[in-house]
Amino acid sequence: RAKLAEDSLGFGHGLGHSVGLEIHEDPRFSPYSDTTLAPGYVMTVEPGVYIANHFGMRIEDTVIVKENGCTPITDLGKDLVIVH
Repeated sequence: RAKLAEDSLGFGHGLGHSVGLEIHEDPRFSPYSDTTLAPGYVMTVEPGVYIANHFGMRIEDTVIVKENGCTPITDLGKDLVIVH
């Protein structure tokens, strides 16, 4: 988030959220959240870049929080796909 903001590409939504019975649950990755994540949480990580009147892009991953980091459970490439 900091690098994108440094390059004037900051985004106005949270960076991600927990997944449980509902797809969008607390806690959320947000400057407004002070929740400490615990092992076992399933979280999305969704940074985005938006250029007004041109395009937007979001890369989304789902991870399981571990004691010392996280493990991705999505297995998708990061190759650019242009949709017309």
